Amino acid sequence: MASESPAIPASAAPGGDTFRAGFLATVPLWLGVAPFGAIYAVSALAAGLSPAQTLGMSLLVFAGASQFTAAGLFAAGVAPLTIVITTLVINARHLLLAAALAPHVRRASPLARAGIAAQLTDETFAIGMRRFLAGQGSPAYQFGANISLYLIWQLSTIAGMLLGALIPDPAAYGLDLVFPLTFIGLLVPLLRDRISGLVAVLAAALTLAGALLLPGSWYILIAGILASGVGA
Repeated sequence: MASESPAIPASAAPGGDTFRAGFLATVPLWLGVAPFGAIYAVSALAAGLSPAQTLGMSLLVFAGASQFTAAGLFAAGVAPLTIVITTLVINARHLLLAAALAPHVRRASPLARAGIAAQLTDETFAIGMRRFLAGQGSPAYQFGANISLYLIWQLSTIAGMLLGALIPDPAAYGLDLVFPLTFIGLLVPLLRDRISGLVAVLAAALTLAGALLLPGSWYILIAGILASGVGA
């Protein structure tokens, strides 16, 4: 009687198999991600970005919160440097994600590590790290999870661009409210204590005062820095 074959841990399985497993593990998230990709595209086009710029941001930035914020600031006529600094601050958390993941992929090639870092998101980090902590993770699994979410983000962006082309006046459908509503939706879950709430209120008050009293749009960045300083 033949004995049963021992299970092969994900870290020892062929690269193609673990890549596929990571890819499929992220597929259930597609339904939640795709609408945001489409809404981003419609909103970015409404803000004045060209189709190439809209898709290019998804391809190169691949960070939903930053893309919504950048498009909204662009629509408001904010200075390019302010947009760059703001998106860098929003994405600063990826330094922590990458640092936590680094020990688990240190044996991968520099090119493989760069590829994993380029498409790493909060969701795929959680999926990959759960496997690593269980002793079943691998760089191929993490890369598969990353590529899965990256693919649906690009496809949903393209779908949103096609939809946006059919809407000549987005404001008539209330799509001009996407930017502030999205920002509020991203902000509220972060207000977990009295200090963070105080910082948010102070930043809003300083921004409003700057809009009324100061020319240009640098007051947005200044308000954020001052309010953050108070919170620190």
